Amino acid sequence: MKDIKLLDRLGKLILLTFCFLGTYLGVKGKSEFVQEEYIKPNILLIYVDDLGYGDIASFPGGQGKSIAETPNIDLLIKSGMSFTNAYSSAPLCSPARAALLTGKSPARLGFEFVTKFEKDTLDWDDEKWIALFENKKLISPPITLNLPLEEVTIAEGLKELGYETGLVGKWHVATHHKVYKGWSLTHGPAQQGFDTAKETFGSHPYNGIQFSPELNYGEYPNDLLTNEAVSFIKKEHNDPFFLMVSHYYVHTPHLKGMQWIEDKYRAKSKGELSDEMIRYAANIELLDHYVGQVLDALDESGLREKTMVIFTSDNGGHPSYAHHAPFRGSKWNLYEAGIRIPMVVSWPGVVAANSIKEVPVIQTDFFPTFMDIAGDEEIDISELDGQSILPLLLGGEIDRFKSLFWYFPYYHPEGKAYDEALVDIGVEDGATSQTRPQAALRQDALKLIYYFDTDRFELYDLNYDPSESIDLSSSRPWDAKLMKEELMERLYSSKARFPRINPKID
Repeated sequence: MKDIKLLDRLGKLILLTFCFLGTYLGVKGKSEFVQEEYIKPNILLIYVDDLGYGDIASFPGGQGKSIAETPNIDLLIKSGMSFTNAYSSAPLCSPARAALLTGKSPARLGFEFVTKFEKDTLDWDDEKWIALFENKKLISPPITLNLPLEEVTIAEGLKELGYETGLVGKWHVATHHKVYKGWSLTHGPAQQGFDTAKETFGSHPYNGIQFSPELNYGEYPNDLLTNEAVSFIKKEHNDPFFLMVSHYYVHTPHLKGMQWIEDKYRAKSKGELSDEMIRYAANIELLDHYVGQVLDALDESGLREKTMVIFTSDNGGHPSYAHHAPFRGSKWNLYEAGIRIPMVVSWPGVVAANSIKEVPVIQTDFFPTFMDIAGDEEIDISELDGQSILPLLLGGEIDRFKSLFWYFPYYHPEGKAYDEALVDIGVEDGATSQTRPQAALRQDALKLIYYFDTDRFELYDLNYDPSESIDLSSSRPWDAKLMKEELMERLYSSKARFPRINPKID
């Protein structure tokens, strides 16, 4: 551990020396001077729901298929650094959020699936649980309902370093209270380090409201979630703040009643898109509007230059609506479209504007990065799965101490009795992306996916085959063997909960 810390500090010293000389390292786009020192910034994390890699047309590498208009996010992209190899830690919501908050993988946390109501918790040997896996070779681990209180979150770490902390919107790392996704009274944000915690669905249909279709042209529904975020930003702050704006958008196109926006996209699509896809584009525009209101609040409060803004998604997009190209898969599996997500970091005067980083990063990096930025030089990353990417933000490079890895020991979560495991879930490339117990490891450009129920693996070179269409496991068996060994070592060292053999299957 001491060696890791020494290397990290030495890297920073070298990096700052280069910054002092005005040298800008390893970033595509316009070269800009990066200051040697910075004032401890506010940190604004805008975390959105199920936004596909290609849902923002201006995001580099997304192939521009989306027709959604996103002027505010477009400006954010121009003002910051786009990470084109950014990953969620999981292919669905709750484990991704738990991993981001703690810097620990879902495997290490034992938190690999979406949380449920208290009544839905079942044990390994419960007949009701076993019955869910009828005709399946394996039985998945029981669902974890709550992020344990003993886990240190980003909010708790930053509070120790003098930050004011706040969260508005989606929590979803604890059992539902009263209503679907309602905050737990015992394991909510207030118990996990957030000074201010506002539970609101905003204008999302989870709120149980519908908007009048008579909205005037250019008029958007009022959003309480955004209003709470704006209020937090505009109030007086004696200390730097960390605010997590956790949206329920874009998810699936539930929201109706925005006639003028839908009419615009109906005309724009020239009859080529379904009503649901038109509504999905409208929902993305709505999300963009709310993001713009939050960014405007920073400007109006004179805080933009003092704030690092991160915009990203919790996982890949829904198979039926999101734009995944050029990637295979979707939310719920470990192909690229399930875990590779848009990510932009804007930090005026520190992060180069309109720049691109192709280095792989993962959301477990957020915890050590935020601690690093806030001045914690003693953080122990030996029990974390991420590392600080501050050198990347400052224009340099990093050496990965650990390969990126993922663990999802479940079958497809939709469908009666989990019986949709081998069904094509509608990916853009037309290939079947099978959702069943699996794990994956990325080592440089090579990515290995392992399937537990068949003891089979696939190997892809993402530099030449980002769509994961050419399995190299037969032509490069030695690479596959070594990567599988590393993947298993990571899982065992994380004390992962492995699926069990179904005793009712011969």
